Amino acid sequence: MSDRINSDSSSVSPLLVVGSVAFDNVITPYGEKEHILGGAASYCSFAASYYTDVQMVGVIGNDFGDEYLDRLRSRGIDLEGVQKDESGPTFFWKGKYHENFNRRDTLDIQLNVFEKFRPDLPDSYKNTPFVLLGNIHPALQSHVLDQLESEAYVLADTIDLWIEIERNALLDLIKRINLFVINDTEAEELTEENNIILAGKKLREMGPESVIIKKGEHGAILFHQDGMFALPAYPVTELRDPTGAGDSFAGALIGRMASRNASDFNTIKEAMLYATSTASLTVEAFGCDRLESAGAKEIQERADSLQKLISVS
Repeated sequence: MSDRINSDSSSVSPLLVVGSVAFDNVITPYGEKEHILGGAASYCSFAASYYTDVQMVGVIGNDFGDEYLDRLRSRGIDLEGVQKDESGPTFFWKGKYHENFNRRDTLDIQLNVFEKFRPDLPDSYKNTPFVLLGNIHPALQSHVLDQLESEAYVLADTIDLWIEIERNALLDLIKRINLFVINDTEAEELTEENNIILAGKKLREMGPESVIIKKGEHGAILFHQDGMFALPAYPVTELRDPTGAGDSFAGALIGRMASRNASDFNTIKEAMLYATSTASLTVEAFGCDRLESAGAKEIQERADSLQKLISVS
C-alpha cells in the first residue's frame, strides 16, 4: 500500500480488526445522508490502513454490493475474514444528532445478519501480533482471543450497552487485554467514579496495563504504569458527522503502534497524536468518505500541526 504514513521502524506488523460492518442513515444539523458505509470494523480498518496491513473480520448481508468491498480493498485491507450471509441484509443503524452535536438519538436499529455473527478467524489471522476488538459483545471479543495461537497486543473498545447489560462479561474481557479504550461517560459508569482521573486509575486496576479515556472535543487521557498523558483534540472547524470518530481513533492508534511494532509508553503517546489527527478527518464529512479519501499527506500535516500545538519549546 503506497499511501502510508512513514514509520521509523523497518519491521511493520500487521493488524487484525474485528467488529461490525453496517449501513447507516445519519441526520445532523447539516443535512441527512442515507445508506452510508459504517460500522466499527469499517472505520477502524480505513483508519489503520494508513499505517499498516489490515486483516478485517466482520459480517455483511445480501445487500452489500461489490462496490463497498472494492472501497475497502482499495485501501489494501485484507477481506478474507469478512463473512457474507445471504440470509438477510447488513446491520443497519439510523441516528440523529442535535444542535452542537451534544446529543444523539438512535431512531432505528436492525441487527439483521449481525445478530448471528460469530467471528471465526481464518488460519492466516491467528498469529497476528496486534489485535483491535471493536465494540461488539464482550463474549464475541473473548471468542476472538480464544482463537489466537500466539501472544498478541490487544486493544478493546466498548459501548455503554455492554456496561449496562453485560458488565461481568466485559470485566472478564478487560483482564485479558493490553489497552482499553473507552469514553468519559462510559468510564464513569463502569467504575462508578465521577472524576475522570480516579476512573482511569480504577480501570487499570481492573486488569488492562493501559487505559485511554476519550473526552470527545476535549481530547483524550492515557493512563499507563509509566505515567499519564493528556492530549487535546485536533481543532476541527468543519464538524459534519461525528459517527465513527471513536472507531477511527482506535484504528489509527493501534495501526500506528503496529507500524512501529512497539507498545511502550512513548509509542502509545505518539500513536495518540496520529489517532487524534486521523479521527479529525472522519468528522468533517458523512460516513467514511473523508477518512477514506484524505490521504496520508494530510494526516501527517495534521499530526505535525498538533505536535506544534502541544509543544512548549
